[in-house]
Amino acid sequence: MPTISQLVRFGRKKPLKKTKKAALRRWFNAKDRKFSELPSPFKRGVVIQVRTMTPKKPNSALRKVARVRLSNKHEVTAYIPGEGHELAEHAIVMVRGGRVKDLPGVKYTVVRGKYDTGGVIGRKTSRSVYGTKSGGGVAPAVRDEVKVNESVKAEISEPAAA
Repeated sequence: MPTISQLVRFGRKKPLKKTKKAALRRWFNAKDRKFSELPSPFKRGVVIQVRTMTPKKPNSALRKVARVRLSNKHEVTAYIPGEGHELAEHAIVMVRGGRVKDLPGVKYTVVRGKYDTGGVIGRKTSRSVYGTKSGGGVAPAVRDEVKVNESVKAEISEPAAA
């Protein structure tokens, strides 16, 4: 317990609350080239590498993860949720907190449907979590491509019938 003179000299300091998502707490000021403590729920980053990881026992799978360099210069491993993705090196992604219990060292999750990360195609339920638009869950670019393919098939089949 501090003495009164110690309290007068130093005062009481509030204990810093430790976070499990350290990379989301720091902020880099590029103009002044220094770091500051400014917690945020999301951070933007650039994908360095996309790979698969095997989970801890007793689970067995190939979970998709990405190594991401965040805007505050931190490098983290983030889980890519949902079935299928089109992420590649140099893709811009948004990362949020949220660990994957059976992947050691993976404390972050990629936000689907933001920046270069498309929503899960064909998703009907929980669409907001997986960045899928309503109407069959097909991205507009993919939908246009499907229409083009159908018209090409129709053109190919018409001359054969004639």
